[in-house]
Amino acid sequence: MKEADILVEVQKHLATPGVLATARGLSHFGEHALGWMGMGALGALIDAPRRAQWVRLVAAAFVSHAISVVVKRIVRRKRPHDPRIKIGVGTPSKLSFPSSHATSTSAALVSLARITRNPLPLLGIPVMMVSRMVLGVHYPTDVATGALVGAVTAEAIARTGKVK
Repeated sequence: MKEADILVEVQKHLATPGVLATARGLSHFGEHALGWMGMGALGALIDAPRRAQWVRLVAAAFVSHAISVVVKRIVRRKRPHDPRIKIGVGTPSKLSFPSSHATSTSAALVSLARITRNPLPLLGIPVMMVSRMVLGVHYPTDVATGALVGAVTAEAIARTGKVK
């Protein structure tokens, strides 16, 4: 099964009006990692005891997004263009690998799980991954790679703040 076939199946089973509206909302929130960086900035502002951790969340979202943009320009994989796939949102680039939304979301939510000492934020990672496929703007390998890059970036940045 080709990745385009997977997208067709994802859209066939999940692209209801409510899911599409939610996916578009997530798309706007995650654009250029701005929603995640804003959330981190707000956390740093109101949670003084954990300010450094919130700043690392912002750094993880920013750095992971930057990494994904650089990789996109090197790999230059085009976004899905199969006529069976419906595109549900505009994108700032025609390049798809890796998904910057999956990258920054993974970085932010891995960081948030660390800050809160609660694994529940991690559930948002597959939600963003699936939303990008429902919208027809990323292949499965785009979102999987993006999530991995984001998680690794968050872990690396978290380790920079550890006291020995």
